[in-house]
Amino acid sequence: MKPKHHIFVCMNQRPAGHPRGSCGSSGAGSVYEALAGEVERRGLFEKVQVTGTFCMGPCDRGPTVVVYPDGVWYGRVKPEDVKTIFDEHLDQGKPVERLRLS
Repeated sequence: MKPKHHIFVCMNQRPAGHPRGSCGSSGAGSVYEALAGEVERRGLFEKVQVTGTFCMGPCDRGPTVVVYPDGVWYGRVKPEDVKTIFDEHLDQGKPVERLRLS
């Protein structure tokens, strides 16, 4: 069964002090775990898939999260933002504007 939403989380890790930074050093692991945990809590295994990726580009605004099929990019996502992403974006179809990357 194809999931309704596929969430990609940049997990790229650059060496400490790298000028571009990285999502991995900005807390992407915690964001990934929060997203996966929310899928489990809500019983959405068949509807929402969470996948860790390598670099998606906006390293200075990480952790970066992308929600497909909507093509909505979020930046500087924190674990505490995950419930809002599920409640507003996935449940109501309204992207979370305060996190959205232009």
